[in-house]
Amino acid sequence: MLDNETIAALANGDHDDPFAVLGMHQVDGKLVVRAFLPDAVSVAVVDRASDRRVATLERIGDSGLFAGILPRRRHRFAYRLRVDWGPHEQDIEDCYRFPPVLGEMDVWLLAEGTHHRPYEKLGAHPAEMDDVAGTSFAVWAPNAKRVSVVGNFNNWDGRRHMMRLRRECGVWEIFIPHVAPGDLYKFEIKTRDGALLMKADPFAFRAEMRPSTASVVHGLPPVRDGDPARRRANGLAAPMTIYEVHPGSWRRVPEDDDRWLTYRELADELIPYVKDMGFTHIELLPISEHPFDGSWGYQPTGLYAPTSRFGTPDDFRHFVDVAHANGIGVIVDWVPAHFPADSHGLARFDGTCLYEHEDPREGFHQDWNTLIYNYGRSEVANYLTGNALFWIERYGIDGLRVDAVASMLYRDYSRAEGEWIPNRFGGRENLEAIDFLRQMNQVVCAARPEAITMAEESTSFPNVSRPLEMGGLGFHYKWNMGWMNDTLTYMREDPVHRKYHHDKLTFGMLYAFSENFVLPLSHDEVVHGKGSILSRMPGDEWQRFANLRAYYGFMWGHPGGKLLFMGNEFAQSAEWNANASLDWHQLQYAPHEGVQRLVRDLNATLRREPALHALNFDSRGFEWIAADDRDNSVFSFVRKAEDGSLVVVVCNFTPVPRHDYRIGAPRAGRYREILNTDAPCYGGSGIANGELQTEAVAAHGRDCSLNLALPPLATVMLKLEE
Repeated sequence: MLDNETIAALANGDHDDPFAVLGMHQVDGKLVVRAFLPDAVSVAVVDRASDRRVATLERIGDSGLFAGILPRRRHRFAYRLRVDWGPHEQDIEDCYRFPPVLGEMDVWLLAEGTHHRPYEKLGAHPAEMDDVAGTSFAVWAPNAKRVSVVGNFNNWDGRRHMMRLRRECGVWEIFIPHVAPGDLYKFEIKTRDGALLMKADPFAFRAEMRPSTASVVHGLPPVRDGDPARRRANGLAAPMTIYEVHPGSWRRVPEDDDRWLTYRELADELIPYVKDMGFTHIELLPISEHPFDGSWGYQPTGLYAPTSRFGTPDDFRHFVDVAHANGIGVIVDWVPAHFPADSHGLARFDGTCLYEHEDPREGFHQDWNTLIYNYGRSEVANYLTGNALFWIERYGIDGLRVDAVASMLYRDYSRAEGEWIPNRFGGRENLEAIDFLRQMNQVVCAARPEAITMAEESTSFPNVSRPLEMGGLGFHYKWNMGWMNDTLTYMREDPVHRKYHHDKLTFGMLYAFSENFVLPLSHDEVVHGKGSILSRMPGDEWQRFANLRAYYGFMWGHPGGKLLFMGNEFAQSAEWNANASLDWHQLQYAPHEGVQRLVRDLNATLRREPALHALNFDSRGFEWIAADDRDNSVFSFVRKAEDGSLVVVVCNFTPVPRHDYRIGAPRAGRYREILNTDAPCYGGSGIANGELQTEAVAAHGRDCSLNLALPPLATVMLKLEE
């Protein structure tokens, strides 16, 4: 009853509407069942209710198609197929007898690009339909000629499970019985020009270990309830010191082929270390699935799948849970700025530029040889917004550090004249990307007010960390790349020349409260020939370590959140190597152990003293005492809290001890030295102040002052004892 053209289309995997042909249909008042099972010897229809054979289907030539009329049956009924494969017989459920996976409301929300949780409908979801266990599959590929699910359950044969197209939204769907968690799958896509593509699932919740690239069926992680304690810990008034980690090289297991730690091993080893060091948050370099180790995760192909390098999705949830149980937040590096062109990924997903721009002037990143998302397409913006919400809602992470925001904001980013297309007003701003970032922050803020977003943005784009109602992008925090560049430039100078570069350390205060800044000494500062942070410090060994300790003291005293990349906390000497463990053996040497102890004490001091964190992003929390002592390269300032507590910070960036150094005191009273980077326990010379009483001697425009002993290359913190 089928014409040769239809039979050939099924046999060749060219049919664009297999549900119209396969399965059970009424034809001229009779029930007909058709099944495409190319490896079968014979196929019979069995009534599921009675387990009785109803009819044996006829093989249609050599096509692999079986068809037959069901005698004495007029109404549709639930059935199975009893298949003789030659060596054995097997009862299987026919995927073409099941109704659509998506409801009408889902279809329209997906079509509009307003389904903020598209991962609940798209991708692979273990489910039951008509009391049959299996998996529902759905994928957006509106320009494909045909889409099939292929996997280890159907010999990767694209003719076996051809999908149904919901034309209203361009989504293909199917429920496949018997497919279970752990099964491997991909989408086989036949393009309009006849090419066959094998694509991983954009919404896969789990992926194979590289170099394999299949998706793995895995249930959607359950929702994590919002935690008010995390909201307080992530707030602007809370202390924030972030430990940035590349999970593959923090620590390795040399006795086991130098392998990296798993998520569960990191929970057992990394989290206690971070807690002991006093950091408030861990920031992980991207953990979305990525094919190339050398990208450090910054070229992801599976945004919804925690990388299988370190374990399963459940293992990653365990890591987050252990962190929270220890009072530590988890921030994940997130990459919506670009994606790689790997053949199994999003590039030309259905044979067209679906996720990216067609024109390389808009859709190709010259810096990274990657593709740029088409943020103006609602389905693409929704894919990314949904992913941001997914990590927060389903894994309970505290927030996202958004990578390469500057590259998203400008159409001419790293492009010469003529290599970019202006926006609709003729300007260089990427209006669609700006709208997407605002939308993402709005959705995250509304759904999970305890969560935060943090922008790595290296330009002076205004109001990055200001609310949407104030015209901002809606981020909670922004990395202060200017502070990082200026201060590292200053610290590289020989102390004898620093007086000529004094403004490098004071300039940051001119804009310190224009955004909610985090001060980052990140992985980007210890790679690509830059050396380690320690290696930037001038002088002999003692001076290099003293410079670093003084710099960290200045950093912890400065307004803003703090971020250190792993290894910086113990002054690793060598540049970071992503393919090896950190040089933990250096902690047997006193200078490195001293820096580690200092960072631990800096974190403890910052947590303990509201003056050092409560007004981090408010100009009321900072006041210069003396910003102009160029000749001595000394900086002094006050940090304050709303409760009236205050801490005086004084930095001496020369190797000259300065006795009887007088500074104006913010208030009269007794001051106690609460931290001194020159303390012997850190490797310093031991020049200290102990407790000091203000004297009625005017200095720096104040009625009273303190007479200090300033250690060489050191930062001193003094607290007013009320």
